[in-house]
Amino acid sequence: MGSPARVLRFWIDGAFEVFVSVELLTELERALAYPKLRKRIEPDQAVQLVELVRREAFMIDDPKVSPRVRSIDANDDYLIDLGEATHAVIVSGDRHLLDLADQIPVYAPSAFLELLA
Repeated sequence: MGSPARVLRFWIDGAFEVFVSVELLTELERALAYPKLRKRIEPDQAVQLVELVRREAFMIDDPKVSPRVRSIDANDDYLIDLGEATHAVIVSGDRHLLDLADQIPVYAPSAFLELLA
């Protein structure tokens, strides 16, 4: 089982809470359709995962503020907004976000698992 799947298992087991917004759920659906993820996650599993997150995570409104730190990829700024609005860490494999680790609380899945240990 890879690190992202292990993070998901820890969440399901109640080790931490997850905050999502409509924009994040939309991005999750889109990302789960990427060919590199389709090799690991069947379409029906992707739908089930999105529904699990929609049902069990804390849904908040998409933040409408400008983040104090911005990513090189402006499409990632909503995640920074969401993290700031909820005072939460971001867990992502996105290199643009991980490059900001000295400015915002962002962790690769493997690093987040180390925090949980």
